Amino acid sequence: MNNRIINWFKFASPQTFYPLAGKLIPWFWALTAVFGLAGLYIGFFVAPTDAQQGEGYRIIFVHVPASWMSMFIYLVMAFWAALGLGFNTRLSGMMASALAPTGALMAFLSLWTGALWGKPMWGTWWVWDARLTSELILFFLYIGFIALQSAIDDPRRADKAGAVLALVGVVNIPIIYFSVKWWNTLHQGASVSLTRSPSMAQTMLWGMLLMALAFWMYSIAVSLTRVRAIILERERHAGWVEELTEVKPS
Repeated sequence: MNNRIINWFKFASPQTFYPLAGKLIPWFWALTAVFGLAGLYIGFFVAPTDAQQGEGYRIIFVHVPASWMSMFIYLVMAFWAALGLGFNTRLSGMMASALAPTGALMAFLSLWTGALWGKPMWGTWWVWDARLTSELILFFLYIGFIALQSAIDDPRRADKAGAVLALVGVVNIPIIYFSVKWWNTLHQGASVSLTRSPSMAQTMLWGMLLMALAFWMYSIAVSLTRVRAIILERERHAGWVEELTEVKPS
């Protein structure tokens, strides 16, 4: 058992993680395509029309998974940032940096698809609703994390500064999740819960879950792709990177 743990620890090195990520990326892109196509087909062609919201509700097949991923990615980013801050590991900071743009994209999608849904349902593109406002703050946290790291030339110092911001921002995640319970908001409660039966048709649920899996696989694939680029950039003076990028004469 201890030997297995030690074997897994070897992937904490950028040099050993780089080829592993390269092998995993095609699989996650393939799963993204499979789950995405299945989810879109069920969500837009199989799921029934909602009795109250009509066809407009179908935007939830993008909005809800994007909202879930925006929160989940931030927690994962903060986890990697904390590991880097606590154990001073190079790969941890790189992983946090790689995750941030994807998290920002998910938060952006959540906000815009929510606005597109809110206009016909609420009659307005935006309200200072507790959940919408806290999701907007999450988007700004992602942007702030990216900007802070970009403003510091030394990658190790940038990782530590970003880690502090990421950990402080974690408090916003439960605020987003519980906002509809803590305050009187326009935003509806969760349609999917671990403690009770879903309040939607089975086909709707399957479409949403498949799209959530597609977003999850996409996030992993693009983050692994980005971290490989970060590894090459930061480790460019290391011998193994020079050998890897060396152009051999024909």
